[in-house]
Amino acid sequence: MNVFIIFCGRIFNFFENCKWKYVYHEYKRKYKLPESFSFSQGGTNIYGAGIFEGGEYSYIGQACIQISKNNIVKIGRNCRLAYNIRIYTISADPDDNLDVNPKGNNSRNPKSGDVIIGNGVWIGANVFINPGILIGDNSVIGANSVVTKNVAPNSIVGGVPAKLIRYKK
Repeated sequence: MNVFIIFCGRIFNFFENCKWKYVYHEYKRKYKLPESFSFSQGGTNIYGAGIFEGGEYSYIGQACIQISKNNIVKIGRNCRLAYNIRIYTISADPDDNLDVNPKGNNSRNPKSGDVIIGNGVWIGANVFINPGILIGDNSVIGANSVVTKNVAPNSIVGGVPAKLIRYKK
């Protein structure tokens, strides 16, 4: 019985890997990503009607990227994005009164904006990046951070909300 379970698990993993290879191939075709741009083995989802641009030799771990219509997410060259990153180009406005919205599920005045990640950026695991954020070249975003403001080049930031820890040497 154990041999059968192990065999079934390996078959499942094989097909799961095939699925993600196909998905990533389609992402590269749809978004015209360079061949050197790479994804983790499985789990990165890019969705929405916006534009996604990825630089050469950049890597994304398992992540979720939501790009609303008329917005862009751009990742520069030589970037490393760890697992469970969330990048959004649209979000509900916290000042909206959803109680009076007849649909109850759509923000009337959503906050939206492009997310631009410079060259040589390293983003740790479990980071959330709000709409309209610019992350400067050669910066580091610490794990478990929420990026609510632009990040200057050569900065190391972290926390909730992300704040400057220091500049790189």
